[in-house]
Amino acid sequence: MQTYLLGIDIGTSSCKTGVFDAEGKLIAAADAAYSVQYPQPGWAQQRPEDWWQAVIDCLKRLFSSGTVKAADIAGIGVDGQSWAMVPMDKQGEALMPSPIWTDCRSKQECEEMVECIGHEALFSCSGNPVMPGYTLPKALWYKHHEPDLYRQTEKILGSNGYIVYRLTGAWTLDLSQGYGWHCFDMAHGTWNKALAEALGISSALLPELYPCSQVVGRVTPQAAAVTGLLAGTPVVAGGLDAACSAFGVGVIQSGETQEQGGQAGGMSICMDACRAHSSLILSRHVVPGHWLLQGGTTGGGGALKWFREQFCPELTFQQMTDAALQVRPGSNGLIFLPYMSGERSPLWNPDAKGVFFGLSFHTTRPQMIRAVMEGVAFSLRHNLETAQSAGAVIRIMRSTGGSTHSEAWMQIKADVANCVLEVPQTEAAAVRGAAILAGIGTGVIKDWKKTAKSIPMNRPYRPDTENASLYDKQYRKYLQLVSALEPIMKKETTC
Repeated sequence: MQTYLLGIDIGTSSCKTGVFDAEGKLIAAADAAYSVQYPQPGWAQQRPEDWWQAVIDCLKRLFSSGTVKAADIAGIGVDGQSWAMVPMDKQGEALMPSPIWTDCRSKQECEEMVECIGHEALFSCSGNPVMPGYTLPKALWYKHHEPDLYRQTEKILGSNGYIVYRLTGAWTLDLSQGYGWHCFDMAHGTWNKALAEALGISSALLPELYPCSQVVGRVTPQAAAVTGLLAGTPVVAGGLDAACSAFGVGVIQSGETQEQGGQAGGMSICMDACRAHSSLILSRHVVPGHWLLQGGTTGGGGALKWFREQFCPELTFQQMTDAALQVRPGSNGLIFLPYMSGERSPLWNPDAKGVFFGLSFHTTRPQMIRAVMEGVAFSLRHNLETAQSAGAVIRIMRSTGGSTHSEAWMQIKADVANCVLEVPQTEAAAVRGAAILAGIGTGVIKDWKKTAKSIPMNRPYRPDTENASLYDKQYRKYLQLVSALEPIMKKETTC
């Protein structure tokens, strides 16, 4: 019998699972997709049951392959997307689809929160701005618009907390996911229950907080019957997907930074002190005594995916990369603002819109492809510079996500940020991080720092001095465009 660790990632577009050995090496993997529902303008939601079914499908395929046996799994860690809001009744059923991180139905609730408590008091506790994407405004929306369901609610869980519940029957929230709640004391890692009550949320709905690597329960016979896991397998609390991804690529010390190149773009800077910035996102890291100062754009890889679907569906992403390489840096003056679903940090404008600036009869499709890549890189730099103004120091940057497959895009990011980008050799950073947490909690992994750092790297991308200078000028124009156009992005447009 082997000693393996299972990681489960509840992402925005799919569930990913991975089985790892005690050294953090991937043994087997499976994934299963699910959809996002958009029932009204500004809404974006998913069925928690779809997450669970995807977990079941993945595990059945893992075990049916014969590479891994259920008896080999010594521990399970689950990570998940941020800011989900899953209200559960006493019988353990989700009472409604979960609004996800791009959902902005709770604008009115955000205004009421600030009016009731004040932005300073809320920020002082949580270290985060009051914006519709966060969990607490969604919970208030739920209370106001679904009062009958609210009265039936026993607990409100996050995305990975929901899967932990389905596996173990335990109501939990890990410390790294606490940042969705403005009544979470970021510095101390505790609930401010008086603040929750003042905001109108019953503190009884808040699940107990746990360190990310703590064993919180064991797989129940009911869960074992549908997943193929062994009943009694220990499950740890898990963590935020961005935090587990950073952990999975060895971002564990102050100044180490993860660049996220998935559906959404962004960065996570590891810090050994609780330093907040009103225009950024602050969470606890899955590493004890550390925090992540984060920035995120809604554009990211999703912006390039949108462009492909609308304007060049016959091209593969590799062909799009090849097309971008035909274009000189700067895309002949074409600038793209990647605000395709409003924008998160540092703008926090749910009404922000994507923009191509500089179009002419001479503009080509390859120029537009490259401009999309450059626009996402500019949004990354905008977040990095904002973080540095808060005292964050960036020493090492490691890139994850689908964009790492594009040499053109990676070089653009290195040139725009004027920073060396390292690319870990993994397709499963978040599930690796979740699995390592399980290894820590079960005692399978003794030296977790060594395991986290053991991931091999591909060749680094180093900034080109000439390109970096050109992008400095282009980036200033990008900021001027943002400043000039934001007032025109009116509230009557949908996010």
